[in-house]
Amino acid sequence: MNKSVEKEDPVVEVLTPREIVAELDKYIIGQDQAKRSVAIALRNRWRRQQVPPELKDEIAPKNIIMIGPTGVGKTEIARRLARLANSPFLKVEATKFTEVGYVGRDVESMIRDLTELAVNMAKKDEQELVKPKARELAEERLLDILLPKRTEETPSDDQDAEKERILEVVRADRPENTTREKLRRMLKAGKLDKRFVELEVANPAMPMVEIFSSAGLEEMEFNVREIFENMLPAKKKKRRVKVPEALEILFQEESQRLIDMDKVVEKAIKVTEQNGIIFLDELDKVAGSESSYGPDVSREGVQRDLLPIVEGSTVATKYGMVKTDHILFIAAGAFNVSKPSDLLPELQGRFPIRVELDSLSMEDFIRILREPKNALITQYKALLATEGIDLIFQDTAVKEIASMASKVNERTENIGARRLHTVMEKLVDEISFEAPDMTVKTVTINKEYVAEKLADILEDENLSRYIL
Repeated sequence: MNKSVEKEDPVVEVLTPREIVAELDKYIIGQDQAKRSVAIALRNRWRRQQVPPELKDEIAPKNIIMIGPTGVGKTEIARRLARLANSPFLKVEATKFTEVGYVGRDVESMIRDLTELAVNMAKKDEQELVKPKARELAEERLLDILLPKRTEETPSDDQDAEKERILEVVRADRPENTTREKLRRMLKAGKLDKRFVELEVANPAMPMVEIFSSAGLEEMEFNVREIFENMLPAKKKKRRVKVPEALEILFQEESQRLIDMDKVVEKAIKVTEQNGIIFLDELDKVAGSESSYGPDVSREGVQRDLLPIVEGSTVATKYGMVKTDHILFIAAGAFNVSKPSDLLPELQGRFPIRVELDSLSMEDFIRILREPKNALITQYKALLATEGIDLIFQDTAVKEIASMASKVNERTENIGARRLHTVMEKLVDEISFEAPDMTVKTVTINKEYVAEKLADILEDENLSRYIL
């Protein structure tokens, strides 16, 4: 059964919820409940593909609201989930939308952006499939430039047919064919890499067009561009380039010719509708309060405009109509001023799964610094290794960094794990600057070094507000 699903929809990678959580654990510390929820939501997509066709369209995605302070991993969970599923993923802030009639972006634009991403993904996949053929055609075109073919007259009389067959055999051994094969071998061996060739490349003379429009008309700019591209023929200009660059230019041209854009668009729309993920951040900022004046009117308008998209509707894009019924929406917000119950009741009903994310403790900070595949310490060690510097962090130093980040979060604004970035950047500031000129190639960072570098900032609360 798994095999048939993969054939029908190759972008869905069938992972069990436990496997999904295990993958997320490699990059995100803690937040087990949130990981479980998104793992179930992703697995349910695969389960929906297995049910009878009459039920398939009836099963709605289980949209999620993540509630928690900034910097605890909400965005990272959604982003990693999209990578696991190889799905088109769009992160968008709810605050950038305003209801129709006000200045701002139309909520439907996020579906258009998601479709654009899916088209690019499908195009890239298709390009991989035609790569061998495109390489071969590019090579032939380059050989034609290096060794132009002779124009030969073809016999017009039917009586010369036998003579033509004999000539074909003779042509195979002609000097130019032998030369062509020699050139091919030299090209593959890289012996022609320093040679220049002259290519004709397209140089579309596209006038700069900018459309100033109200919400909902962002597509007009793209349509106007397409009209101009069709009206004005692409101009050709000659470029003198080296053989490897010429081969790459010809490869790109042949790839574009071989790709079936109708097939790409059809696949992209299907992937968007069935596997698209939209991460709707800062949803709490459009949760209207009881007052009915000022910007709150617009906030409620955004919610009302979001409702049909989340509920399931059809959006017009430049690639065709896209249904939003089975797109997975993951909303997030701190909800420190408002609460999920301040959202419109209809919108609340479209997010059945509520997950509360925990604030990060000092122990979590220690784990974040060390454990993930992309851990901060690993990143800084790799960056300075490019200068020949071996950066060593002692265990006491890691604890001190975590402790200081935790204290600053308590005293000032709590920005979660993002505080570690500011603390680490300040800590290695001097080493990063001096690295190219340093004679000592091993630098050990201990507790005393951390305390010395950050003591003044930590003691002065006003200073820490600006620097950390």
